[in-house]
Amino acid sequence: MLRDQCLRTPAKTKTRQVAFFIGKLPGKSLHTERMKQRIDSAEGRALYGRRFATVEPVFANLRHNKQLNRFTLRGQAKVDGQWNLCALVHNIEKLAHHGYAQ
Repeated sequence: MLRDQCLRTPAKTKTRQVAFFIGKLPGKSLHTERMKQRIDSAEGRALYGRRFATVEPVFANLRHNKQLNRFTLRGQAKVDGQWNLCALVHNIEKLAHHGYAQ
């Protein structure tokens, strides 16, 4: 029986599931293709353009420039404190660079 060759412990393993990928279903579009169509529309381009004026530069600055790729503390309260400290540093730098300190 081939089952004994496929399993490490065939006596202990009751069932084994196998999934086969057949490919795309005809007429069905993938999620990424639908999102591309939404972003390429006039409304989608307007909404996507607004993203850069909101919070994404903050996350980019904290992740890339400040190298905050992961939190170094454990626990919700400590992580909240670390996040607030990083956001405070970001906001102070923004004030200093835009002439508020002069």
